[in-house]
Amino acid sequence: MDELISGNSIELLKNFSDNFVHAIISDIPYGIGYDDWDVLHDNQNTAYGGASSAQLAAGGIFRRRGKPLNGWSEADKKIPEEYQRWCSLWASDWLRVLKPGGSCFVFAGRRYAHRCMVAMEEAGFTFKDMLSWEKEAAPQRAQRLSAIYERRNDEANEQKWSGWRVANLRPLFEPVLWFQKPYKTGGTIADNVLEHEVGAWNEEALKNYNIQTSEQMIFSNMIKVHVTSEDHGKHIAQKPLKLMELLVSLVTVEGQTVLDPFMGSGTTCLAAKRLNRHYIGIDIDPGSVEAARERLEAPVQYELAL
Repeated sequence: MDELISGNSIELLKNFSDNFVHAIISDIPYGIGYDDWDVLHDNQNTAYGGASSAQLAAGGIFRRRGKPLNGWSEADKKIPEEYQRWCSLWASDWLRVLKPGGSCFVFAGRRYAHRCMVAMEEAGFTFKDMLSWEKEAAPQRAQRLSAIYERRNDEANEQKWSGWRVANLRPLFEPVLWFQKPYKTGGTIADNVLEHEVGAWNEEALKNYNIQTSEQMIFSNMIKVHVTSEDHGKHIAQKPLKLMELLVSLVTVEGQTVLDPFMGSGTTCLAAKRLNRHYIGIDIDPGSVEAARERLEAPVQYELAL
């Protein structure tokens, strides 16, 4: 069964059968206010998501204001906890619909990944590993501290703090959280593979897609893939197709079913289709569902990494 569904996956998954899918792979909202759909808290602070005149003039990634790490108010400090509660709304149904021993890969961002991990563990998942996806490029948001003092005409501190920056380092690393549904108590992974055909991982997936520089790195939990022009322009948070193909082929075989409850423009589903897996994609935004449908119906633009 291949299906794209428009709707709220948190509600829709309640109607799915138990032990139904072989893997769940999803780039979930990060809860950092990246866009309106990424605001997952009840904070009514009017500054959240706004922008200053300087940000609007700069354009690009600076057009929307997030929350400073130390917050503006006590309500801001509750955002991580609220994100964990949001993850808890769907984690138990993810566990239920996944086959025993099945894998779940989640992109949850760097800031609140730990909150997603706790919610998944509390639902019953086993946290297996954290993969490190190395991007080819990432924006540098760290402003020079000296530039701030320069605008204040504070020449002494401008000189004193030359070479220092505020905000974070360039975010070239992104975590991919790897969870597994527990299998039969007293059994082994080998037994589970015979019964459910999931639970192990396929080294050929890493050979085919991971472009690290040595064999030791290729078989590590650090991943880098080729990115093409097709990996941009379909969604604001679009992930590379070859990255999703790597994850699909790492834990499933042909004919199995992959679920993405927050599919965006459908990259996970497209990867599953190209690898002869079945797919189910769900998204609350009808526009994203239509974009995914167009991608899945379009001719293949480039070949598999085989």
